[in-house]
Amino acid sequence: MSKAFLIAAPWSNSGKTTLTLGMSRWFSNQGNTVQTFKCGPDYIDTIHHSTAARKSAVNLDTVMMPEEHVNTVFERYSASADISIVEGVMGLFDGAVKDQGSSAAIAKLLDIPVILVVNASAMAYTIAPILHGLKTFDPEVKIAGVIFNFIKTVSHYAFLKEACDTVGIPSLGYIPPNEEIAIPSRHLGLHIDGTFENVIEKAASHIATHISLPTLLECAKAVPKIDQETSASITSEKKYRIAIAKDEAFTFTYLQNLKWLEAIGEILYFSPIHDQKLPEADMIYLAGGYPELYLEMLSDNIAMRNQLKKAADRGVKILAECGGMMYLGNTIIDEEGKEYDMVGIFPFSTSMQNKKLSLGYRKVVCNDLEIWGHEFHYSKVMNDDIIPTVGQVFSAREKEVATKIYQYQNVYASYIHLYWAALEEPIDLCI
Repeated sequence: MSKAFLIAAPWSNSGKTTLTLGMSRWFSNQGNTVQTFKCGPDYIDTIHHSTAARKSAVNLDTVMMPEEHVNTVFERYSASADISIVEGVMGLFDGAVKDQGSSAAIAKLLDIPVILVVNASAMAYTIAPILHGLKTFDPEVKIAGVIFNFIKTVSHYAFLKEACDTVGIPSLGYIPPNEEIAIPSRHLGLHIDGTFENVIEKAASHIATHISLPTLLECAKAVPKIDQETSASITSEKKYRIAIAKDEAFTFTYLQNLKWLEAIGEILYFSPIHDQKLPEADMIYLAGGYPELYLEMLSDNIAMRNQLKKAADRGVKILAECGGMMYLGNTIIDEEGKEYDMVGIFPFSTSMQNKKLSLGYRKVVCNDLEIWGHEFHYSKVMNDDIIPTVGQVFSAREKEVATKIYQYQNVYASYIHLYWAALEEPIDLCI
């Protein structure tokens, strides 16, 4: 049998991700097949999960995905693993609307226990009523144990353990602070660079030194295990050639979206930074990423920019999301105000100056199609007043938002990272 559990916290910045990465690597180092999942729409945490577990991570999201789809995805990927670790999002009950899409909602749906990680560095016995509230607020959410993070002394931990005893939740131990496993800041979540391998190994060692991970595993739920993943839910004739941008600048994809595309077409990866030739394809997918960190290289690759523009002009279907959308504009302006030429399919520019966060779930309604996604960016679009938007875009609270979907011939671009893997039938790549 496989074991599964969800790591959650009462509030953000408690150390969920560090704990998930360290545990995943430690269990993997012991010879286990570890499958990681991320609650919510985050596409950066899953990159680090994949590194730590040595296996591609998967998103689970009950806002963007039907519940049946979430269950199917979890069952498919957990069935081939020895240990499945689901990292929660924000606080335990924090969702898009009340607890919709929260860690608690997903734990209930999957019927797996919750391991709480609590930043109790400035708290003692007062944690008791907090734990009591989390335990009793929704009895269907099964809190199996608590790990206290950033605790420096045994005497401090004694107060916290007494609180657990009072509330009736097992205390699984405490983890002292350690600057060597601190996660660098980022403007779109966890920073991405080559130093993470060392950080992950140190996190694994540090956590295992202070927490009995085999004991923690006893709190997990046993789930059926098979030898390999079952086939994808969508099977059809592979009648398309699909070119997908993949390099340092374009990395933000959902695994299940790629699996969905693999089911309907032959996948051809290319690099807008390094490649001089665009693959011949029926469809082109430019996902999000960090184009603002590679502006000079993207701009200098004139051959690639010209070929993408020509492909758009002759009617090739292109879908571009966030960073991909920025790349298809006339220019991108960096934080210092320097302007770099981009593909020029759309007449707007995007700017990293005076950064302001825009984020939230988005429901796109267009041409009788309803599809969900997520918006998260600091850049802004300039000079797009004359470009009409396609369809309508709504928030999770059904409020129409100003986010635009731009169209040029068969090119569709927006700030929204779409999730189309839950669609039951194959459709054209572009909406």
